[in-house]
Amino acid sequence: MSTVRDRVLTGGARTTGVLLCLLLALLGAAWAARDLTAARPGAEAWWAWLGGARGPRDATAPASSLLDPLLALGALTAAVTALRGAVPAPVAAGTLLSLATATALLRAPLLWMPGVGRLPGTDTGLTSWAQRTVLAELALAAALVVVVAAGRRRAGRAGRHRGRPANGPETAPSAYGVVRAVPQAADPGRPGRPRKGPARTVGVLLAAAGLTVAGGELYRLPELGADGYRTALLGDATDLPALPPPPSHWHAAVLALLALAAAVAALRRASWARPAAVAAAALLCAHGAGALALAVHTGRAARLAALSGTDRLELATAAFLAVTGLTVLLVAFRRGVPEATGGADAALAYGSAPGAARPPHAPPPPSTLPPGW
Repeated sequence: MSTVRDRVLTGGARTTGVLLCLLLALLGAAWAARDLTAARPGAEAWWAWLGGARGPRDATAPASSLLDPLLALGALTAAVTALRGAVPAPVAAGTLLSLATATALLRAPLLWMPGVGRLPGTDTGLTSWAQRTVLAELALAAALVVVVAAGRRRAGRAGRHRGRPANGPETAPSAYGVVRAVPQAADPGRPGRPRKGPARTVGVLLAAAGLTVAGGELYRLPELGADGYRTALLGDATDLPALPPPPSHWHAAVLALLALAAAVAALRRASWARPAAVAAAALLCAHGAGALALAVHTGRAARLAALSGTDRLELATAAFLAVTGLTVLLVAFRRGVPEATGGADAALAYGSAPGAARPPHAPPPPSTLPPGW
């Protein structure tokens, strides 16, 4: 049951968070729609999102990537989660913060990457609009963090002033006794936190995925050298097929960081672990599935036996990330610890009114009322 130390999101914070999420979704959807309608078939735009070669009909460089529809879908999901009053406050806050963190980390590299204006087929206006979009998304992500931090208040104080607890029915002072209808739940904790079994499953899978991605980056470090890897990590826009997406090594580092952070939160059964796990798993699944789809499209998957050991390891890693991300999504979407209500686990009083029914498991009332009752 909630205590005075518990915190809840105010209605204004939830509404503001929903509006910010909708704006983020609109920006991502606008760039995706631009590429789908920019004088190229939808299939070519799809393969360009996955990192494939530009088609012969591409008059301009693609201005979006797979992250645009993915982040737009995540923003819509966060908006629906924050809008639902039945969602516990820690889960709603964790969803908004997960969206803000992923957006900030994945969009930031375009601000410092050199060579954006030298992309083939790009013009100054397109580059300028892309950079303005990134700045707007970063500002919206920062606003989400501020809204969550400022929109939390202590729960239970308003209910105490009304003479009733914050979560539970009002009891009359003249009642014979107070009992519990059923024993307390076997898995108590803050509302929304994952249960033990799903939390361990999610934590182990995300830790394995994060360590796999991090291991792949450490494997490439000796090949590129310290200076070469730093350049590849921070990125050069002349090596990118589109404007907004981060460099591949930066993207991998972000995936590893989000996966490991969500794994630690899940193993500790933090109240925000489920939305963090969903965000990390969605990015991992999309990354792995996209790499597999591109391998099938280019024929690499059909020539698996002829590929080098490094290429086969990359395809195996992509398959592992796709399966792991999908499994984590299915497990993390399971309901967590419910909020305390005035129902099964609430304190019930009896005898405050003539003919009031005695709750189950309650002792009979005394034949003579004690003094002061």
